[in-house]
Amino acid sequence: MHESGPVVSSVDEAAAFAAAVRARGGTVVFTNGVFDLLHPGHVRYLRDARALGDALIVAVNSDRSVQAIKGPLRPMNPERERAEMLRALASVDVAVIFDEDTPHDVISRIQPDVLVKGADWAEDRIVGRDVVEARGGRVVRVELAPGHSSTNIIARVRALTT
Repeated sequence: MHESGPVVSSVDEAAAFAAAVRARGGTVVFTNGVFDLLHPGHVRYLRDARALGDALIVAVNSDRSVQAIKGPLRPMNPERERAEMLRALASVDVAVIFDEDTPHDVISRIQPDVLVKGADWAEDRIVGRDVVEARGGRVVRVELAPGHSSTNIIARVRALTT
């Protein structure tokens, strides 16, 4: 279903896309994250998420929210470039940037059928679970590829340059 469209969608555009997928009888999958340095773990995670439905919407943390979560030295790549990289993947139909501390508002607007997070997230800590389950959707925790993380890549590069 990977349709040509904008590299980065607004929340309204993402919600309209989700509604159109559901109107055709499709299943909308949603996930979110920083996706700072794209690596094989991200690609596998997004492929597995996309396999759970007919379309995948990925919400990307804004630069401001990344700094709040990970500190002043992150992100390494600006929000629009992170979203552009994700949108270029065959598994990602829509990339949207959110600036709130959590994706709860974006999830509420998009109303996905399936909410995906990494298995490193405790079930009771997954933001948006209430929204998705209230409409009969499901929350899926996907196993992460061991040995892949942007934080570890950045640490290795910094160690090489000091």
